[in-house]
Amino acid sequence: MIQGYTKIRWQVTISILFSWLCHSVSAQIHYSIAEEMRKDSVIGNIADDLGLDIKQLSSSKLRIVSRASEKYLYANVDNGNLYIKDRIDREALCGAEASCHLTFDAVVENPFNIFKIKIEIQDINDNSPRFFHEMFSIEIIEAALPGTRLALQSAEDPDIGLNSIQSYKLSDNQYFILSERVRLDGSKFPELVLERSLDREKENVHILTLTAMDAGNPVRSGTALISVIVIDANDNFPIFGNEIYKVSIQEDIPINTTIVTVNATDKDEGINAQITYSFSKTSDNIHHTGMFIVNPITGDIKTNGNLDFEVTRNYELSVQAKDGIFVSHCKVLIEDLDINDNVPEIVINLLLSPIPEDSKPGTMIALIEVHDLDSGDNGEVDCEIIEIVPFDLKLSSDNYYKLALSMSLDREKQAYYNITIVATDHGSPPLSNRRTIELEVADVNDNPPMFIKSEYIAYIPENNLPGASIYSIRATDPDLGDNAKIIYTISTKDTEKLSTSSYFSINIETGVLYAQRSFDYEQDKGFQIQVNAKDHGSPSLESNVTLIIHIVDQNDNIPKILYPSAENGGSDGYEMVPLMSEPRSLVTKVVAVDADSGHNSWLSYHFIHVSEPSYFIIGEHTGEIRTSRTFQEKDTLKHKVVVMVKDNGDHSLSSTVTLNLFVANNIQQAVPKLNNHIENEDLQSNLHLYLVTAVVLISLLFIVTVMIGIISKCKGSKHLSTTFGAVGTNIYPQVDSRMLSMYSDGSLPFPYSYNVCVALDSAENDFSYIKKQQNVHVDNLIDADDSGLGDENLKEALPATEQ
Repeated sequence: MIQGYTKIRWQVTISILFSWLCHSVSAQIHYSIAEEMRKDSVIGNIADDLGLDIKQLSSSKLRIVSRASEKYLYANVDNGNLYIKDRIDREALCGAEASCHLTFDAVVENPFNIFKIKIEIQDINDNSPRFFHEMFSIEIIEAALPGTRLALQSAEDPDIGLNSIQSYKLSDNQYFILSERVRLDGSKFPELVLERSLDREKENVHILTLTAMDAGNPVRSGTALISVIVIDANDNFPIFGNEIYKVSIQEDIPINTTIVTVNATDKDEGINAQITYSFSKTSDNIHHTGMFIVNPITGDIKTNGNLDFEVTRNYELSVQAKDGIFVSHCKVLIEDLDINDNVPEIVINLLLSPIPEDSKPGTMIALIEVHDLDSGDNGEVDCEIIEIVPFDLKLSSDNYYKLALSMSLDREKQAYYNITIVATDHGSPPLSNRRTIELEVADVNDNPPMFIKSEYIAYIPENNLPGASIYSIRATDPDLGDNAKIIYTISTKDTEKLSTSSYFSINIETGVLYAQRSFDYEQDKGFQIQVNAKDHGSPSLESNVTLIIHIVDQNDNIPKILYPSAENGGSDGYEMVPLMSEPRSLVTKVVAVDADSGHNSWLSYHFIHVSEPSYFIIGEHTGEIRTSRTFQEKDTLKHKVVVMVKDNGDHSLSSTVTLNLFVANNIQQAVPKLNNHIENEDLQSNLHLYLVTAVVLISLLFIVTVMIGIISKCKGSKHLSTTFGAVGTNIYPQVDSRMLSMYSDGSLPFPYSYNVCVALDSAENDFSYIKKQQNVHVDNLIDADDSGLGDENLKEALPATEQ
């Protein structure tokens, strides 16, 4: 046994050297090992034979890819050795085939490559010859002549070559010898040859031992006991028309279809010529005979089950013909023909998902294995991708395809791909299968935050509330996760002003802008801010945008009158108007400004206190005061006007100024008028005192009048007229009424004479003005600019006295 194993090792060594020579040309490695090697036995070093660096095996991800070989073999990525994983039984793996191989692919990922490895399984003599029946009987007619041959049951040995059955041996006896015959296919079967005539009356049963031996080292054998029963009569054997019947059928043949008919003849007659057909039960036929049945009378062999080419391609049936005593055997060889009844299988051996969107074209995405159980053209498969996607499918090695990136990806345009791979065989009709690969594209930070506009403009009214939100600005980032999270910051290029943080603040997450203080349009008309948006990616990306903020003016400033100036403590302005001025002559101009802007600074000028009739007009938009008509000698020489300057804002604001206009031809006439005006201002301050005094005097006069009236009643009515005449006597001399008007300040001046009459009837007024001399102009008693005594009651009373 040791000597045999040394021989096997020598064969393995020669095979490895031969495989190394082949590898240098075809990238294939061949090993030869004996079956039944112990688990974890070393077959060879793949790394050395493939020329790989053992230190890089782990990073290269060496692995075995095979449907069947993974059960029996495994590779160690630490040392590169190929080991036995499980017991390899050549007979269970390959049956009676002359050669037996295990074929698999060694896949290396970094860099990607596939190597074909073929391992030849050498047979060892691990099976002994075995008879299906360890004891069986045969019959022979006593009349059989010497040289009569009796076919015996063949032994079976699943080994091949010298390890299979090589010879048979019969135990010593007086009547029979053993003969071996060779069939056309080379198989041997034993025959029992009668050497001497039999005498049933002396011995009707002969017990013999049949031994089958192989030529292995050591030699193995198996035995069976033969009981030879001697009978009379029937002395002819059934004879088959063919020793071997061959037939080919398709695997989709219906059940109970006759595929072949065996026929044997017997020269005997009568009952000795009646032949019965049956299957010989051998270990090789146990599984095969279940798929077929034989008609015992006709010899028709029919299908008894569904055939499957992918399970069994050939069937061998042993059929025997028996005429009651004698038995003959023949073989029926059935070839199962393949049809295209299997769809291709698609197996994803390697899939890289998700794949970064910045992967370069040519990057391998998946390793795909395509397999079809059919054979020939039915097993040839083509693969393709049916969608238009940025991926290519390339044949890598035999049934392996490599799915690789064909162009650049952009996750923001498409984040997922459904790649449908269709595998179609070359059969007729062709069969196909499809498999969908769901591929996710992983995000990388390749997009900076983007603003919708290149520049933003905001309008903020002045006098805003500090801390209030004033604007919202947002940027978008089509990336995902941290790559899309944005932080907002602000800055300004204006270094002369205060820092931006003293004016504005921004929410770093939402981009909402807040005012830190209340703005004044008159101080700051606007700001230019740089808003920065920066994502959280690595490395981070950012972008900027300009935000222009305009402060919107509000009407918060009253008009300021520059001329006439109010710096003299609020006293009125004085202007001289030439007496000979033409209508619409310019007298003066009120000049005012408003610190606001726009509509809020549009000013209009109006008179709010002017004498009637008006001698002057004012330009609403210019503030120019002009004469409205020509002056006459009788006209009032002094005019006081109040000018209101009003802006055009919503809820307009206004200021007023008082102007005293003196009508005079030169400055010499204007000076005394100005002095008299100043004195009249002092008199006006005592107006209330004068009125009170007048009321007291009138009350005293009334009391005196009542008392006089009572006295007069007592004395008689004849003295009445003289009494009243005394009361009406003028106290003061007559004065020109125009001169009185010059000194008027809105109150009644002295000296002036009034004629007073006390009404005797209670229904009448207490006082009545009595008509004075005709040369006295009553109309000039009251200044047209003064109010207080020029009421309607007084005007109505004057004409009444004239009647």
